[in-house]
Amino acid sequence: MPPVTAIVITRNEAAHIRAALESLAFADEIIVVDSESTDDTVPIARECAARVVVRAWPGYVAQKNFAASLATHDWIFSLDADERVTPALADQMRTALDSAPDTVAGFRVPRVTWHLGRWIRSTDWYPDHQLRLYHRARARWDGHLVHESVQADGAVHTLSGELLHYAYRDIAHHWQTMNHYTSLAARQMFERERRAHWWDLLLHPPAAFLRNYLLRGGFRDGVPGLVISAMNARYVGLKYAKLWELWSASTSTPPGPGAADSNRPS
Repeated sequence: MPPVTAIVITRNEAAHIRAALESLAFADEIIVVDSESTDDTVPIARECAARVVVRAWPGYVAQKNFAASLATHDWIFSLDADERVTPALADQMRTALDSAPDTVAGFRVPRVTWHLGRWIRSTDWYPDHQLRLYHRARARWDGHLVHESVQADGAVHTLSGELLHYAYRDIAHHWQTMNHYTSLAARQMFERERRAHWWDLLLHPPAAFLRNYLLRGGFRDGVPGLVISAMNARYVGLKYAKLWELWSASTSTPPGPGAADSNRPS
């Protein structure tokens, strides 16, 4: 099998990093690029025999491409700190690389998320294919503020072994993360001059709920499927509401000091 470098970017991931790095035992080299964590992420990573580089945060895409540039080997496997590689997936990757022709740029894998006490294999969350194993001469990370992904110049094959994702501690953490990413998504759409109309706010959220709960089988996961479908719909609504807010702020002038008092009846 061609040698593989595993890369992980981190920021305050002490709760996750040890298990993540232990799941990368199949890799020939492990590189962690840490964005100035204030917890024990760095010492734990060094205990796990990873090469650790500390670097200020430049954004997801830039940090992941920087991590790949440090690799000794051409085949890169990118893992987030809240993900785990199963032994079955590791075996599949070894077999796939051993027989991959030179035209193959990468391999995508299905990702399954643990939330609300179960593995979620429904809604928009599954199979959530991720291109994570790639040849750095034929692929690289691309994107803007959110939804970064590997863009490949060549064939991409799909493996069946799942990547395990421990994204949220609870609903409060899910909401906190969603609030952060909807702000980034709205900013990205704003910078691309995408506008939010009343029908986006009225129609897209219920359409997202129906797609997740009915078409994508969220009902099969019981109450967790219902909660996730509702949260996904809320994500869509927040994204468009924040986009509308950005456009409103850019086209209006805030009232000066005392303006509110001037409107009071005497």
